[in-house]
Amino acid sequence: MGEKQISLRHEGGMRFVARTTSGHDVVVDNASGNTGPRPTELVLAAIAGCTAMDVVDILAKKRQVVDRYSVEVRGTQREKAPNVFTDITVTHLVEGNVDTEAVRRSIELSATRYCTVSAQVAGGPARISHCYTIHRPGGDGVPRSEESAEVVVTGPMRDVLAD
Repeated sequence: MGEKQISLRHEGGMRFVARTTSGHDVVVDNASGNTGPRPTELVLAAIAGCTAMDVVDILAKKRQVVDRYSVEVRGTQREKAPNVFTDITVTHLVEGNVDTEAVRRSIELSATRYCTVSAQVAGGPARISHCYTIHRPGGDGVPRSEESAEVVVTGPMRDVLAD
């Protein structure tokens, strides 16, 4: 994997543009400027992107045909500075006639072994709950169905920062 490098330039107010190692620009801003996402929103987006890449890859290796897939991430930050995330929920939304155990195992592998971003965040005070909802289309006499469950919780499950 090697070393990653980001350069960040100030463009006025609280607007900054980060240039990634791969040559992409990402704008970050605060609420008053509002020209880009907040840095903490990017942390949640990074978790979503990292775990999604893992899960899609693992499901493909398991020969699961997914009609539609998305990830929703919700995070709660503590009120006192530093406003770290204390609780994060990652929900994988899967549509298709997929095997529940294949989905569950794919999420578990991402959460506990492969997703670098999730592991990095879980190493701090954040409790991360990894869940899924599967929507099956039905057909041929089989009714539509929906199934949801929590797969695994990572992180210390407590706020280790002193008040």
